[in-house]
Amino acid sequence: MLSFSPFHTIMTITKTEIWKFSIPMHPFTIATGTMHYAQNIFIRVHTDAGIYGVGECSAFPMIVGETQATCFEMAKDFATLWKGKDATDILARMNELHAFTAFNATIKSAFDMALFDLAAKKAGQSLTDYLGGGNKELETDLTIGIDTPEVMAAKAIDFIGRGVRIIKVKLGRDAKEDVERIRQIREAVGPSTGLRIDANQGWSYEDAVFALNELGRYDIQFCEQPMRAWNDPLLPDLRKASPVKIMADESVFNHHDAIRLIKADACDYVNIKFAKSGGILEAMKINQVCEASGIPCMMGGMLESRVALTAFAHFALAHPNVVFYDMDTCMLGHQEDPVTGGVKYNGFFVETPTGHGIGADADENFLKKLTNVII
Repeated sequence: MLSFSPFHTIMTITKTEIWKFSIPMHPFTIATGTMHYAQNIFIRVHTDAGIYGVGECSAFPMIVGETQATCFEMAKDFATLWKGKDATDILARMNELHAFTAFNATIKSAFDMALFDLAAKKAGQSLTDYLGGGNKELETDLTIGIDTPEVMAAKAIDFIGRGVRIIKVKLGRDAKEDVERIRQIREAVGPSTGLRIDANQGWSYEDAVFALNELGRYDIQFCEQPMRAWNDPLLPDLRKASPVKIMADESVFNHHDAIRLIKADACDYVNIKFAKSGGILEAMKINQVCEASGIPCMMGGMLESRVALTAFAHFALAHPNVVFYDMDTCMLGHQEDPVTGGVKYNGFFVETPTGHGIGADADENFLKKLTNVII
């Protein structure tokens, strides 16, 4: 069971290994830009107990303002800060990082993840059980990046042929064309396929009102982040005007953001991502705030490999308020799978390992090709 009690045996951090975990991709386009490779960082935090914890994060500069290069440099500082410290005191270790630097949630999430992996391994539990336990089906959507309406509709048909039952569609470039994108996709897949949309902050308020009212006829589960986060004061009005439910994503990095939006009646749902929250510790606070207010959450990600994806799955299993699963990160054009162990896909149901800790690690042969440092 999760505990931050100071009265247990400590594990001293002896060294941290840090890799630029670059994964080649087919180009993936959202409203704010195109990614050509996954800008990830992978770490192993070693202890005097003879075990190490793994962590991974995926820098998505258009969303979080961090790149692989900035994460790599900050990781060196974090590793230096933690050397010789107790790995079991997760709260103290993360507070050190927050005191050392503001923001930088993405690279902080990798270090947070490694500590939780260590804690669960030390307890002899899976991360799910360490976080309180849980058992439910995790059916992920699969995401279509922005392209012409015709290309996106063809891709949707391909998805259906592969067994996809929930499709997430990236929008946000042009409101009128976005409506046409969804019209063609809905026509292509029929009425039984779940459709979710994500504008990634791409619409103005006026465009969002227009698009969402037009899209209301196509049975859309929800729209993620229709406008820029600085337009949050307009979200309550948009929510009232929209027939489509609103999910906050880039507007919620931490539980303070969640409190602010919920008090304003600005959203129906919240998307939790470790790359925004700084990891599991803050993600739990976001979920707690949302659950107390009857706001269901989604487990999302950036472009992580199956290492971080496995941690996402453990978190989702252990939190009943997480009811939507956008866990296709490594299926979005990754050309290599540099992971041993970890989650498996049974069709589009995510199956989580039952061993101790996260249950995933990086492939040693892949790591040999990468830039790395040991602190």
